[in-house]
Amino acid sequence: MTGLKAGVIGAGWFGEIHCNVIAGVPGLELAALADRDAARLEEIGRQYGIASLHTDYRDLLADPAIDLVHIVTRWDSHAEIAVAALAAGKHVLLEKPMAPTVAECEQICQAARDADTYLMVGHVCRFNPRCIAAQKAIAAGSIGRVVSLNGRRNVPAAWAENALNKVSPISDTAIHDTDLMLWFTGAPVTSVYTQTVRVNDYVHPDLFQIMYRFENGATAIYESAWLMPDTAPWLIDERMSIIGSEGFVQVQDTFPNLGLCTATGFTGPDTTYWPRVDGVTGGALKDEIMYFAGCVADGVTPSVITPEESLAAMKAVLAAEQSAESGEIVKLG
Repeated sequence: MTGLKAGVIGAGWFGEIHCNVIAGVPGLELAALADRDAARLEEIGRQYGIASLHTDYRDLLADPAIDLVHIVTRWDSHAEIAVAALAAGKHVLLEKPMAPTVAECEQICQAARDADTYLMVGHVCRFNPRCIAAQKAIAAGSIGRVVSLNGRRNVPAAWAENALNKVSPISDTAIHDTDLMLWFTGAPVTSVYTQTVRVNDYVHPDLFQIMYRFENGATAIYESAWLMPDTAPWLIDERMSIIGSEGFVQVQDTFPNLGLCTATGFTGPDTTYWPRVDGVTGGALKDEIMYFAGCVADGVTPSVITPEESLAAMKAVLAAEQSAESGEIVKLG
């Protein structure tokens, strides 16, 4: 892979992580950055030596030297930017969640079908080596037919105030594990029921539980609580069990899978998704970014996840949102 120029649209917390990964990938040049916040744009641009800085993403897309773009903005802007980027002839790595409505997700998928370039939605869990191993074992028939899945992804209460006044935890958190469940079962969701619990006075609730039924008859229960105290012995409690007719698979990536206890306290640094070693970000996110760039360089359509698979996950999650509001089971399909 040589000579690809990448632009990043969105210089927030995760946009900066994307910048750090790109800067450490041989053959991939971090050539442009766009963000509406001029001060933040200058800060990140200076940090990574990016010469081409834009407060309007359209100016970045108009640059013919840019081969691919990473869209790392809030999801309510995803459809507009992704469609424009594909129309401009750019390859697009779009961060999840895909978009806040099914109609917008379908618009993005149609734009990708109409384009001569590639679109991949960044479902980083599909690049987690433990999830990959689980999927391969399931696909090989090692546990027979999948009949039940049980997962959770509980996160620090400290994250809630900033996040839950902006986005529902169902869309923000469940998209990861809903996509994994679809990947593991190989079957679409046919019905969903969601209940929530509100502990603190945020716009969105702190805890939700989802029950899925899949077309192949499998069922799933999933929970996410944004309530973990600072004293918890891990940062994220992330795990899933998949029960088959002939066995089971357990995936556990609870942080810390590396624990560090010093005189000042206990920490569990990330070793899976975007760990930073000697100033360079690696892990599953780097694998994802290198995979997409490699597909662009080789002219191969990305297959780890397709836009239609990302759309299926969003349909399930948005149905879960609908169930949470109505208190009723929502049918899909």
